[in-house]
Amino acid sequence: MNIEECLPHMRDVVTCEAALRDISLMWRLIEATARMTCPDGTQGLLSMLAATREGFESLERDLIASFARQKVGNLMVEAGTPARHAIDALVRNLFERTADIGFLATDRALRDFLAGTGMDAAQASERLRAYRAKYTVYDAIVLLDTEGRVMAATGAAEGVARCDDALVARSLDADGYVETFGPTALQRDGAPALVYSQRMLHPRTGQPAGVLCLVFAFATEMDGIFASRHVRDGRSNLILLDADDRIIASAEPDWMPAGLKVPVNAGEEVTLRIWCGRKYLVQTFAAEGYQGYAGPPGWKAQTMVPLDLAFDTAVAGVLEGLEESVVDGLLAHSSRFCPPLHDIIVAADAVRRVVWNGQVMAPAQRRDERALRTVLEQITDNGSRSDALFSRSIRELADTALAARLSSARFTSQWLVELLDRNLYERANDCRWWALTPELAAALAAGNDRLAADEAARVLKHINALYTVYTRLVVYDRQGRIIAASHAVDGRGTSMIGQCIEADTLAAVMALPDQQRYHVTPLRPSPLYEGRPTWVYHAAIRENGEGPVLGGIGIVFDTTPQLEAMLHGALAGQDEASRAAFIDREGRILCTTDPELASLERLQDLPPEMLKLPRGQGAARIMVRDGQYIVLGVSASPGYREFKLCDGYDDQVLAVTMQPLGPVQEGRAARRRPQAVPATRRADTRGGVEYATFCLGEELFAVRADQVVEAQPASQVHRLPAVGNMHRVGMLALRRDGLVLRHVSVFDLDALLGGPGTDLAAGGQVVVLRGDNFELGLLVSDLHGVWSFSAEQSQHAPWTGDMLPPLVTQLLTADEGRQLIQVLDVQRLREWLSGRPAVRRLEEVQERPRLLAVG
Repeated sequence: MNIEECLPHMRDVVTCEAALRDISLMWRLIEATARMTCPDGTQGLLSMLAATREGFESLERDLIASFARQKVGNLMVEAGTPARHAIDALVRNLFERTADIGFLATDRALRDFLAGTGMDAAQASERLRAYRAKYTVYDAIVLLDTEGRVMAATGAAEGVARCDDALVARSLDADGYVETFGPTALQRDGAPALVYSQRMLHPRTGQPAGVLCLVFAFATEMDGIFASRHVRDGRSNLILLDADDRIIASAEPDWMPAGLKVPVNAGEEVTLRIWCGRKYLVQTFAAEGYQGYAGPPGWKAQTMVPLDLAFDTAVAGVLEGLEESVVDGLLAHSSRFCPPLHDIIVAADAVRRVVWNGQVMAPAQRRDERALRTVLEQITDNGSRSDALFSRSIRELADTALAARLSSARFTSQWLVELLDRNLYERANDCRWWALTPELAAALAAGNDRLAADEAARVLKHINALYTVYTRLVVYDRQGRIIAASHAVDGRGTSMIGQCIEADTLAAVMALPDQQRYHVTPLRPSPLYEGRPTWVYHAAIRENGEGPVLGGIGIVFDTTPQLEAMLHGALAGQDEASRAAFIDREGRILCTTDPELASLERLQDLPPEMLKLPRGQGAARIMVRDGQYIVLGVSASPGYREFKLCDGYDDQVLAVTMQPLGPVQEGRAARRRPQAVPATRRADTRGGVEYATFCLGEELFAVRADQVVEAQPASQVHRLPAVGNMHRVGMLALRRDGLVLRHVSVFDLDALLGGPGTDLAAGGQVVVLRGDNFELGLLVSDLHGVWSFSAEQSQHAPWTGDMLPPLVTQLLTADEGRQLIQVLDVQRLREWLSGRPAVRRLEEVQERPRLLAVG
């Protein structure tokens, strides 16, 4: 996709681009002025200005492109992720329908009816009605004869006389189910419907006796999917397409009605398409598939966002809610959550470093010449403007990138709990469907008849083969004794037959008031699941479906692999270190992808308000946990249709996702942003001393500018093992024109001053200092500027007490006295590092007073 086409619609990026161009023009003017007016001997300064201008222009291009791409990425997380989840949710739902039709087509009572024996039409319709009451996903259930005449029906098909001949013919010819979408007579208004049909065989001859049709509540289901995922406030649309790229369902039907053909984007990458005279950002998703089922052929979900409305959003404001130390720590890990942002930070550092080096390297003996002084002041002023713009732009880009991470975490956790509830809804319905099976009731009514129990076991095995999410299905009598099972022996060689279910479960099942009620055991170790925790769904088996309770059916959800598959599937494509878990309202871990978390009983340190999220609500935030910055997403169980909402069952589960962004940055070195520029008026300080300033965390330090050789990035330091001086972190090569001139030792200033030290991997700058016959490098957080200070702005550091001669002997005041800058004594630093006997070692000092700011 051509990002240039998007730029005019990104107002904040356009504003940033204009500011960058203004500053870039100023660098060009400064360079041109310097070449015309500066005296001889300033070639190094001119080279620096050329490098600064080139670096800034490159940075300008990269920054704008990164901004635009990140905004597009954010948009497609917000608008595209729901489309991906929508098609997956639909396909998982339809997979269950393929199993339902396979089960119900073998119902002996309905086959007898079609064969002309057993119940009459009214009784058959009542039996269909009992099935449909358990499964509210069907608009209608219909029995047809081989000529397509309606023999019994419930729901929307009541009163319909005939079905479509083509559907009947295809169903009679197929060995399994047939999936049909389109207008059908089984809907009173002839509206398009999704129908699952399968032939039913004569119970004695084995020949086709009719056709069973399950009319899926397609419109209702799509309304629910759109309602839970359409989040763009009318600025985008989520649609479902068929194999011919025609709309079959639309979240905004007044905007994009069914039947229209739209352009698609088969590669799933976002791209621009023109439709009806308007440009749209388009992203198309095919289903991932579930248990080998890919959904109706060619179906896909698509999000379409008009380009003119796509970026009309407020600033995310993610960083505003975080502590500054966390913000700075996150920026240190930008390569993990936004590689372009990391590149921008590195490039901005390079431009700042070139400016700083140029200020330091300008010939000191000629600084009073008017032309040179004017150029240096312009370099400083424009460098400050550049720094301010870099800092603001970097924060805005980071804010945009982190907003995408938060959206992804929230969507993923919401998808997980919805996926779980949709799955468990099917389990609650399955146990009640199968409790109506005549063979199971017959086996219980027959008492100890082994043949009847074997027939019940055959039926259970057939059902379990259709519904593979169960470890086993069992039937038990009124005493709780298991008489039949789909898998009679568990993995430990223990037979299920003759064992008894738990007493509390039996009591709950025997007390169920009618065939619409069911019972679920809490997630706990179960003998039906080899002693592992699981949910077991139970329903009462009654005589003739309505009479006294004869016993019950228990269906054992294969909890561990099913939940793990949900969690791993939701994390597909994310960082390998991302983790997910299902927990309860008390924080107890039900299942997790993280082996370390699996060993814990509870998930600790979750914000209490997240554990109390209202039903169906989700939230995401950035927080510090286990020494890591993480993106945390939490969502509460929403329920599905009547499940967990009005069916008497309420087992609320939370989904948690955690995406690590990197380890917490501790100490002063965690903060690498330049501080505010001190308001030193050069007009009053031409006779002063120039100091090069740099940052160590929040503190400003300085050395005399004539004691500075140059600054280089910390990434250029060659690490060395901690031998000899414990504060030396490595060696740095000093180069000119690509050639290595010499090496200097690099020492960690934070460690020298008693701090925890700086992690080289976190970045930083190395300031190379010179003294009498020595050179050394200091690892610092960031560079600041080169400033002139008068004698009135300088004072001795007020260190007192019995302590070693301090490395900081002077303080500079700036910003009208509100800012203090600590001046390092380079010669004393050298003496201390050389281990002179007259200087006590820093480790012997218990506490060193520090003066950070006044005012």
